[in-house]
Amino acid sequence: MKYLYLFLLISYTTCAQQINKDELSLMPWPQNITLQNGTFQITKDFNINITGNPNPRIYSYATRFLRRLDGRTGNFFTQSYTTSSNQKPNAQLQINCLQQGKIDISQDESYQLKITPKNITIDATSDLGAMHALETLLQLLTVQDGQFVFPALTINDAPQFTWRGLMIDVARHFQPIEVITRNIDAMAALKLNIFHWHLTDDQGWRVEIKSLPQLTKQASDGLFYTQEDIKYIVNYAAERGIMVIPEIDVPGHATAILTAIPEIGSFYNKDKTIKTYTLERNAGIFDPTLDPTNPKTYIILQQIFDEVCALFPFNYFHIGGDENEGKDWDANPKIVAFKKEHQLKTNHDLQTYFNMKLLKILQTNNKEVMGWEEIMTPNMSKNAIIHSWRGVNEGLQAGESLINAAKSGYKTVLSNGFYIDLALGIDEHYNVMLIDEKANLTTEEKSRILGGEATMWGELVTPATIDSRIWPRTAAIAERLWSNSTITDVDFMRKRIVNVSFRLEELGVQHIKNKSVLLRNIANNQDIHALDVLSKVCEPLKIYTRNKEGTEYQSYSPFTLFADACTPDAEDAFIFEKRTTNYIKNKSSENTQALIYYFDLWIQNHEELKLLSTNAPLIQPLLPVSQNLSDIANEFKRILTQQQKINKEQLTKLLAKCESKNHADIELAVSPSLKKLLGSL
Repeated sequence: MKYLYLFLLISYTTCAQQINKDELSLMPWPQNITLQNGTFQITKDFNINITGNPNPRIYSYATRFLRRLDGRTGNFFTQSYTTSSNQKPNAQLQINCLQQGKIDISQDESYQLKITPKNITIDATSDLGAMHALETLLQLLTVQDGQFVFPALTINDAPQFTWRGLMIDVARHFQPIEVITRNIDAMAALKLNIFHWHLTDDQGWRVEIKSLPQLTKQASDGLFYTQEDIKYIVNYAAERGIMVIPEIDVPGHATAILTAIPEIGSFYNKDKTIKTYTLERNAGIFDPTLDPTNPKTYIILQQIFDEVCALFPFNYFHIGGDENEGKDWDANPKIVAFKKEHQLKTNHDLQTYFNMKLLKILQTNNKEVMGWEEIMTPNMSKNAIIHSWRGVNEGLQAGESLINAAKSGYKTVLSNGFYIDLALGIDEHYNVMLIDEKANLTTEEKSRILGGEATMWGELVTPATIDSRIWPRTAAIAERLWSNSTITDVDFMRKRIVNVSFRLEELGVQHIKNKSVLLRNIANNQDIHALDVLSKVCEPLKIYTRNKEGTEYQSYSPFTLFADACTPDAEDAFIFEKRTTNYIKNKSSENTQALIYYFDLWIQNHEELKLLSTNAPLIQPLLPVSQNLSDIANEFKRILTQQQKINKEQLTKLLAKCESKNHADIELAVSPSLKKLLGSL
């Protein structure tokens, strides 16, 4: 009998320790994962040993891993720092790196992670893979029977694409160093490896050029990075396995550079005087353009590129090249004559002439040229990397230029579909597939698709709000760039990303906490509960439609309003959509009450907002939205509780009000669900 009891006890313990895959919050999802019975329990004696021939950055990375893990578990680990190989031969976590990794997209980033109840091993070709494995290990931390544990398993993992990037535009709104570093930390946690730094545009020049001090003196509003700042960021990123690529956007988007050096501009004055430029304060596409026929243009760019290239020790340099409409070129007789003399039929041909000049400058600095897709013309060098960004909003098929570039012999990177500044929902980005099987690409053509980048343009973000526009949606993009293309379950992604979002806070990302800061400002330091409730069903206007009702946002406008506090994925809207679907499938008492819960919440919340607004003027623009939601909630509640008959005409009118986007630069994210509910009645 006692043996039977012992057998049952062992069986129960084994079952209790078994963790299912759908309980894991891994992101990006690994290529291969095999779960075993049991768990590894974490105690204060947990320590790390590193062997092989790694890059020394693995020591500081492992130390940061140890501190983060100890911060979560509160175990007061006895090991302090890892500073060299084979420090702790008997350590529970053994990391073996065969060779030193370089910061380059050609590196082997694969790893194997094996966890047993007794020990953990990480095997990687280089420290880059080992760092990815440590991030995976942190994501595996869970609690079982009141203890912090890692589940027993084996993971074999490697990225699908080698170029997994995030672009941050610091020209429209300058982002301080601490914003950049915390987002680099978040990138590393999600296995992104390219930080694309958009440093110049019409609204500002953000990098110090010592040979041309007027650039930052006259064209930065005093907000720029010194060369020492740049070196710090580049090193900070490299220590986390991330390459930093600068972008100096030319020949268009040139208002800032021409504010400081107007003599290289294309504008033609009949009196031969040089046009005076001032920094642009609005968003949009503007005419100021560099003069590709002026020899001094290339002298200036040589000075700039030489200094910038010296700050970024990697292979790639982004020259921009986008959205040059050529208006100043067409209006300048000298440039028109130059085109005719050099048999340049179009402005695209002239821009290619310009780009080929830049190519030579950058080749002397051992850099490969990268540019937005407009640089792809018949005569452009095949050594250039084409950055695909245009899609349906620009009158093209999604991914069209990516396919064209690959078929034309160019290496290429996709950003169309990953424009996170458009405030689209996470599903929109997650469902983007980089390789369209219908395109019938050859194996060689597929290999030219290096990967993709999430793009965070800066017109509508400040240091207080930028994190909430990048995260957590970029985590879903990171999965699209890393994981197998068969990983497409949106519900599973949404389930995992909740925990991932919380873990980003650990790294200093402020996408969650800054929302309360904004709401307190809007509430005039009153209780923010009612504002928070409304924010969970509202989203900022999407796809550059925020300049409504005569309001045009300048770079100095307030970005502290309700639309700034709302995020592109309103959390209660997602829950309400699920509850609506369940109700339509089964109008049970339970599913009915699940909807009524929200109807009661929104009705009561509107009354609370009205009270708050008497001492908070910034709430008043929100009242029409809240009123519309309350009104339709009242109608639906009465119908669901059988207090009145269905009046579809009345509900349709109320729904139209809810679908309006004319208030406070926001939209009600529950409107599609309300429409679906109406259609089911």
